[in-house]
Amino acid sequence: MVSVCMLITFYYSVVTGWCIKYFTLAMSGAFKEGVDTAALWSSFHNNSWQNLFFHFLAISLCGLIIYKGIQSGIESVSKIMVPALFVFLIVAAVRSVTLVGAGQGLTYMFVPVWSKLGKPETWLQAFTQSAWSTGAGWGLLLTYAVYTSRKEDISQNCMMVGFGDQTAALLAGLAIIPTIFALSPNLESANAAMAGGNTGLTFISLAQLFPKMPGGFIIAPIFFLAMVFAAFTSLIAEVELGVKTFIDAGWSRKKSTLFVVIGTFALGIPSAVFPSFLDNQDWVWGVALLVSGFFVILAVRTYKADRIRNELINPTADIKMGPWWSFIITYISPLIFLGLTAWWLYKGIVDNPKIWWKPFSTFTTMTIIVQWAILMVIVLMANKVLIKWVKRSPQEVD
Repeated sequence: MVSVCMLITFYYSVVTGWCIKYFTLAMSGAFKEGVDTAALWSSFHNNSWQNLFFHFLAISLCGLIIYKGIQSGIESVSKIMVPALFVFLIVAAVRSVTLVGAGQGLTYMFVPVWSKLGKPETWLQAFTQSAWSTGAGWGLLLTYAVYTSRKEDISQNCMMVGFGDQTAALLAGLAIIPTIFALSPNLESANAAMAGGNTGLTFISLAQLFPKMPGGFIIAPIFFLAMVFAAFTSLIAEVELGVKTFIDAGWSRKKSTLFVVIGTFALGIPSAVFPSFLDNQDWVWGVALLVSGFFVILAVRTYKADRIRNELINPTADIKMGPWWSFIITYISPLIFLGLTAWWLYKGIVDNPKIWWKPFSTFTTMTIIVQWAILMVIVLMANKVLIKWVKRSPQEVD
């Protein structure tokens, strides 16, 4: 679980750098009437040195926060970033839905297309997104759980994680989708922008519309600052996962942070320099998040779900978990994760019928299988070393 989250961190730091770059562009007034945002994105995206610089800036700032520890670092920053993120998203969403023509975007978001709701792919996509956004395969949830008190209401906290995640996603959708439909020249252009994927939608299509939006010169910096905060709150949790692992093995926070930050920057260089490599890593390790979450389910089955519910959750919970929770976590959750993983492996074959067996292609099933196999070998070897390592005294290790 640690390995998968850290492998994601290597390229996620690069993506966080993109957000910082576009915030600086918005602050400098780069999004003017007539700006070619596709050329602007291509110029930056294919500039290795700029990508490296903003990757370095993102991971360095993150490391500085984590170096200061939980209370003076992560907690202090989160108390500012998380509320500010919601404020920025609300401002951007309100401006978006009040644009003339925003109704088409609201229709796109909220009027069900029943035929699509009847397709398994719709639900599989939604489950996959939730597996990522609510805690990166549960690895980040485990990390923050270490710092909670035994008196914490676990069920209430879990509910707030899900509620907060979905609320932020809804606000982000309200900030983006009505804007696309309101300011696009026609419905075809809006639908084409929506089909352009996350990167094209945000850094090209939406950026192109800010100059056309009344007050866009104010909304653009607010929107991209919200993106910076959203990216940073995730990046902090990912890096802390690696740092906490080494702290548990006996290293000091200073030494652990320095090691993880330097390692993240170095191992993120290929993703910063080669865009196709970043796409490949996002494909391989994004799917692996589902598998890493499955290890939590295995742990619950070993410890026994009823025992966890009665001894760890319900004693401090205002909302008690009933036997239904044990049934879901024991039987339904494994089916969801196995189904999702199988579906993505199947997608890698049907979307690439002629090359799915090639281990070095960007979006194939074989590239997943090969890289997962390599990781498993490394993890099994590393765990043997780690077992011996943690048995030594902290003085020896540090």
